[in-house]
Amino acid sequence: MTWHVDTEDLRAYAQGELAPPMLWSADTHLTACAQCRGVLADVGDAVSLDAGWERLDAELDAPRPGLFERLLLRIGVADHIARLLSATPVLRRSWLGAVVAVLVMSVLAAQIADSPALFLALAPLLPLAGVALSYGPALDPTYEMAVVAPVHGFKLLMIRTVAVLAAGLGLDGLATLALPGFGLRALAWLLPALALTSTGLALSARLGPVLGPSLVGGAWVALLLAAHAHDARATLVPFTAAGQGVAAGVAALAGGLLFLVRDRFDRFQGTAV
Repeated sequence: MTWHVDTEDLRAYAQGELAPPMLWSADTHLTACAQCRGVLADVGDAVSLDAGWERLDAELDAPRPGLFERLLLRIGVADHIARLLSATPVLRRSWLGAVVAVLVMSVLAAQIADSPALFLALAPLLPLAGVALSYGPALDPTYEMAVVAPVHGFKLLMIRTVAVLAAGLGLDGLATLALPGFGLRALAWLLPALALTSTGLALSARLGPVLGPSLVGGAWVALLLAAHAHDARATLVPFTAAGQGVAAGVAALAGGLLFLVRDRFDRFQGTAV
């Protein structure tokens, strides 16, 4: 090889100051010339080189955001909030697939039996279960990451609750569209769903994110069984006009109580740390 890169050009190359077209020539030449690579190692700044390798390693090791996280970032959600939402267990495909399967079976049962009772009974439980699984050390595999996030415990709970409710209520709403023959009766699950979810959250402040919603879900099932046992042919009480009014009142009261006990949710973070 009769031509080599000048030492000053190699020093500029090492400092990132070499301009095209000499930069392109140096790039091509260095790939084939061990002598110039040796000179480049001598004139380069070892500290800057090590820092460059560290930045490269960090960039290569950084997790790549998924489709859902990239969408959240694109619409302006903060990066740490987007990461927490994308890591929410009940927003993953396995959980959403299970919810869809349950809704499909309940819709089919409603059409076969010509009664939306099973669908109305199950639909309010799905958002409640989703909220119970989205926060707390018992069931959230990403809980340690949530603990160290720069987010107040109650704010984190509300962020994930809104995301889970949007997914759960959205799927419930789509399932409702598959029951046009029942008219407004097919929407009678909405207020009970809000009442169960808000009550479960309020109880979570004292009983924990698993026990509180579990007790609320059990009480809902017991209420439906008692109403069915009282009169199997009549519309179940929670889905009557009076029952809907009670559900709205419970949702409002539980929402107020949840606001009053919001500081209690920080104790879950404190115990995990």
